[in-house]
Amino acid sequence: MAQLIKLQDYISRYQVDAKRYPTQYIRLKKSKWDRLKEEWENPVEFEDQWEDDELIVNERKTLFQKLNPFKRKEKELAFEVEDEEEHEPQEDPQSDFQPQLLFHPKTVGELRRMYMDQLFSFQLSWASTTMREKSNIDAKYYRSSLLKDLLMKLPDTFFVMYEPIFLIKKAPVEMGIIIITPTECYCIQNIEAEERATFTGINSDRFWEKRIGEQMNRVVNPMISLNRMEMIIKALFEQNDVSMKIQKVVLSRNGYIDYPGSSYGVEFIDRRHYENWVEQLQNHHSPMKHMQFKVTETFLNNVQTTSFMRAEWFTEEGE
Repeated sequence: MAQLIKLQDYISRYQVDAKRYPTQYIRLKKSKWDRLKEEWENPVEFEDQWEDDELIVNERKTLFQKLNPFKRKEKELAFEVEDEEEHEPQEDPQSDFQPQLLFHPKTVGELRRMYMDQLFSFQLSWASTTMREKSNIDAKYYRSSLLKDLLMKLPDTFFVMYEPIFLIKKAPVEMGIIIITPTECYCIQNIEAEERATFTGINSDRFWEKRIGEQMNRVVNPMISLNRMEMIIKALFEQNDVSMKIQKVVLSRNGYIDYPGSSYGVEFIDRRHYENWVEQLQNHHSPMKHMQFKVTETFLNNVQTTSFMRAEWFTEEGE
């Protein structure tokens, strides 16, 4: 499951540390899956394990208190320090991902799908909060089949920026979808519309035709925004001494793209080619690389962010 590192203009923990959170996410994803799978395979044993673990912890606390006569004095000496820190958030609540067995899947495949659905919802919260700040996510992103499809089908080592807003000379610029792989940077302009819509146009035209049966409408040429994305990214690469191959994509999962002109430097991925395209990306087994992190940091240093202080911090600082 790819990592959502920036969603629209929402705050992102990856802006705080672009190297730490990718590896933390991968470990979290694996450990929670292993635990859920173990619970599914051994439901009774798992319940007993929870009870035993709690009993062991309580017994150890009691034994330690009996064997440590200075514990009370230590508590008294440390009281002032504890009083200052008792309200300090020590862990990020958004990191506490606890997947649940909402029903009992019959197969591992069903279990994984249930887990991934919960992980997707968690990712949106994970990607739009930091220890101190958060952003309110538009509900449409939880319902976005494209966002969910890309995140679920692409490898853990892929970083996704979904509709980010870049700040170029202090001016906000809305982008499409950016996928940063270990070796390439994909600029994607999505033109999904009604099922089986057909888009026809050439690069030099300002508008393309969109046909659904006998009905025809004009839409803005997606190559305009796609070329603008490429231009901005190339400029950022040059300014920050970054080098990575840029691949442009016009995407329509549910329609058709008829492009009679030259397609040099751009891929047109429609319903006929989407699954094969995704499969090729899934076969990308390269680990995360230094240049990938550098590209990520470059992008995240040039985006617009709208957020507010989380309630627990706001209350603490106001006292």
